This record gives sequence, C-alpha cells and structure tokens, in this order.
Amino acid sequence: MKNGLLTMKGLKTYFFTRWGVVKAVDDVDIALGKGKTLGLVGESGCGKSVTALSILRLVPRPRGRIVEGKIVFQGRDLMSLREEQMRAIRGGEIGMIFQEPMTSLNPVFSIGSQVLEALCVHKKLTKKEARQRVVQLLTSVGLPDATHRMRDYPHQLSGGMRQRVMIAMALAGDPTLLIADEPTTALDVTIQAQILELIQKLRQERGLAMILITHDLGIIAQTADNVAVMYAGKVVEYTDVKTLFAEPKHPYTMGLLSSVHDLRPIPGNVPNPLDEIPGCSFHPRCPSVKKICRREMPPLLTLASGHQTRCWLYA
Repeated sequence: MKNGLLTMKGLKTYFFTRWGVVKAVDDVDIALGKGKTLGLVGESGCGKSVTALSILRLVPRPRGRIVEGKIVFQGRDLMSLREEQMRAIRGGEIGMIFQEPMTSLNPVFSIGSQVLEALCVHKKLTKKEARQRVVQLLTSVGLPDATHRMRDYPHQLSGGMRQRVMIAMALAGDPTLLIADEPTTALDVTIQAQILELIQKLRQERGLAMILITHDLGIIAQTADNVAVMYAGKVVEYTDVKTLFAEPKHPYTMGLLSSVHDLRPIPGNVPNPLDEIPGCSFHPRCPSVKKICRREMPPLLTLASGHQTRCWLYA
C-alpha cells in the first residue's frame, strides 16, 4: 500500500472456552495509510474491538490467542517482537482510547498522576518537565484549569471530561497511530459531538492515522477515509467512505444503511459466536441468499473499481 503504515494479513484471533472455540477475528485483511482514518463498523460482537486488541497484542490470555496472521506496523512484524518491544509501542507509537473511561481510569489515583505515568513510560523527562507536559496535554484536550484539575480523581469529573483525560493519555507518547474504540459510548449527543470534533482536530494537527471503531454510521460518514464493515469476525465490505454510502455492495451493509435511513431493522439475529454456520455467516438473514451461500464461504472479492466485498452475488 502506498504510504502504508499498518497492514494486517490473514489475522485470526480465537478464544478457547469450555463451550467451544469463538472465532472472534477470522481471516481479516486491512491496510491503513499514513495520516488516514479507517472506520471499523458493525454490530456488537462482530470482532471490531478484538481486532484492535490484536494489533496491540493485548488479547486476554490464556483463553484468547492470535492463532494466525501478520500485523506489520511501519515495516515491523508486530507478531515477531518481544514483549518489552511491544510495551514500547503500546502507548508510544500506537495510542488507544478505550471504550469506557470510568473502568479504564484507576479510581484511587489522580488524573494528573495517571497521565504522568503514561508519559514517563515513553519519555525521559525531569519531574518539572513532565508536570508541565501533563498540563499541556490536559489543556490541549480541553480540560479547563488543567493545573488544578490534574489533582482531581476520576469520580470528580463528568463523562466527557474523563474521556478527554483518556485522549490525553493516548497522546502522551506522541503516537503515529491512534485507535479509538467507541470513544463516544455512554455520552450524551452534545458531548459526543464535542469529543469527535476534538479527536479530529488533534488528529489533523498531529498528522495521525486513526482506526475508529464504532457501530454509528453517522460518525463514520463524518470522520473516515476508508471503511471496513465486519460481520461475525470477518470483513464483508471494504472501500472508501463515499463509495460505501453511494454504492454499498454487501447485503449486510445495505441493511445497516437501511436501518439508519428508513428505520428498518435487519431481520433475524446476530449468530451465536460458538455456532459453526456453513457457508456465508450472513445467509440466514440475507434477502438475496442463493444455494451456494448456504454451502461455501465467499472470498473477499475485489471488483473492477477496487471495492472489496465478501459476497457470492459478485463472484
């Protein structure tokens, strides 16, 4: 990929439970260019967050494991790095904004000390320099009176303020890639807009690439350059954002867009991740199902325009 920053090839991340194997991420290929934003979209449980955790090699063990695939970041295969090398990348070259700040922030430490810890792991600074940098970071994310508020504890802040602290922590190591996992979950609509605007502003100022994980197609339309639509652990459609909204190819993507525009839900339910569904995993809910859909999983097909979709309709 031209100006490529991150490439995933054949990524498979499974969870081995007492009830069976959950194929949370199943043969995912994704590429991200420098300074670009990739939207990962799909219903809850489709594998978006596990894909992000796989990039950082934070899949919870021993149940979870990356069983196959390559993750290449700035020319380095992350799967081949030692754990101490990965620790330098996490929070350093790759920053992550987690889904729920109240559970991600430690309730017994001040927000200033937590941002300071994230900073000192990756930067060699004097105590005075580090404190000044913390104030700068908190100010840059819009936390008012940062010099005094850095002494506050998470419970003393609103949801929006806590999310701003999480953004400051993600940026502390001066990353080149930012992963935002549902960054506006549990925030009201007004605060959601403010947080998204802040992330976009900081991303553009710093020239960051970003992976934005969300189930909200409206957010994708505003922020993403390219979009990967996921269903049951697989990418079922992959293209630029304008093409996705103008000419969706996969029946699942069409259903998602219809549910937003016409308020028509996709019939049926998301499959149980423990169930082995023969053929295409979307076929029990698909209005365009054919016989082959029930027998064989379609490959990710590349159309003449470069648009990719995992559907037998285009084979």
